[in-house]
Amino acid sequence: MRGILRLFFVLFLLVISAALARAGTIAGVDGMTSTVMQQGQSSFSGLGVRVRLRSARLVEGFELMPAVEYWRNSSTVETFGIRTTRRDATLGVDARYSFRTGGWHPYVGGGLGLHFITNEVDAPSLGLRHASDSVMKGGLAALAGTSFALTSRLDNFIELKYHHLPGYSQLKINWGLAWGL
Repeated sequence: MRGILRLFFVLFLLVISAALARAGTIAGVDGMTSTVMQQGQSSFSGLGVRVRLRSARLVEGFELMPAVEYWRNSSTVETFGIRTTRRDATLGVDARYSFRTGGWHPYVGGGLGLHFITNEVDAPSLGLRHASDSVMKGGLAALAGTSFALTSRLDNFIELKYHHLPGYSQLKINWGLAWGL
């Protein structure tokens, strides 16, 4: 049953992204770096890229944003011979509404994401040699941020994004550059 739900979720994201690309125009591309704070972990860095789509059929200021995000964190404790690695590759679609106020543009939004999470441990002294576990989880996301115009086509943005994944929830502080088309 879980496999069917995962397949349905992936197909849903693909259909939504295809429909958005057909119905809207590409308004820009965002590249970002993240400080990720995952449940039960210390902070670490990640990367992401997203496309901003607008449609004349939608409310002015409303954008849909298919995205790919990735982070990897590893730790080594040489004293005990332990090495751990955790990775997350996320495919998602967010919707946001931007408020137009002077030179900066605050926004709020939410979305869906499919997370491919992998955990690996190599601890020969504890009897674990290259043990790994992978899980695929779907979850909701909420975001709020603001962008600042640098030039007529280039913006700087900072945002706070929360991914709700039971057992793997993440809070991200994203900073990046947005190129308008």
